[in-house]
Amino acid sequence: MRGVGRIVGRVGVWLVPLIVIALAAAWQGRDPLRVDLTQVYAGVSAEHWLGCDGLGRDVLARLAEGLRLSLLVGANVVLLGFAVGTAVGICAGWFGGWLDALLMRLVDVVLAFPGILLAIALAAMLGPGIGNLILALAAVGWVGFARLARGQVLVLRHAPFVQAAMAAGVSPLAVAWRHLLPNIAAPLLVEASLGLAGVVIGEAGLSFLGVGVQPPEASLGSMIREGTRVMLVHPWLVVWPGVALFCLTLAANLMGDALRDYLDVRTVPRRE
Repeated sequence: MRGVGRIVGRVGVWLVPLIVIALAAAWQGRDPLRVDLTQVYAGVSAEHWLGCDGLGRDVLARLAEGLRLSLLVGANVVLLGFAVGTAVGICAGWFGGWLDALLMRLVDVVLAFPGILLAIALAAMLGPGIGNLILALAAVGWVGFARLARGQVLVLRHAPFVQAAMAAGVSPLAVAWRHLLPNIAAPLLVEASLGLAGVVIGEAGLSFLGVGVQPPEASLGSMIREGTRVMLVHPWLVVWPGVALFCLTLAANLMGDALRDYLDVRTVPRRE
């Protein structure tokens, strides 16, 4: 429990601003898509705590919606990449031979392209939409899980408990599910938490370039893009989504670091 408390302590301080944003937006109860031309570029006020954008939409409500979409896309991309990459890695490491060579060459092909450029190309080919955005980012993000799972399986395939299970007549699928996956879950969870930050940045980057979340939906990246047009006059339109993106990615990275320290059996606990 002390380790869990340390994780919460390291991550929680950066989640506080995001929680405040979400609670304040819920308390105000404003629609992030509601246009009010009488409030165009309105400043901070009691009615609009973070001001309004160029269409009179409440920035606080759009910020909360952008955070929700970032977490939604990030969680789905990580889950999809985790499932596909882990399955590919286990198959490559367990069966070896030509299957291992084929799957790893596929991984090498994906890694040969810059990740953000490949995601932009796939998002442009698939078309706009959150579902297509998730597929484009997952098509890039699964390779890290595949390489990590393969390396872990190569170490465990000759372990005594795995050999004993095979000698007892347990099927390869059951061995992978009951013995391999639980023993490689810890590093994969760390990879997932660290990968979440990269996915959030990738989603914001694609939305900033116009191939991610499409208007009128709110996204941190699209909010920054819209704010750059008037950033010298109304800088808060860039500052607020930038701060939210910074806090979200930093919290994800800190969570990954804390999980790595907590789950690493080689880490010697410090005396307190």
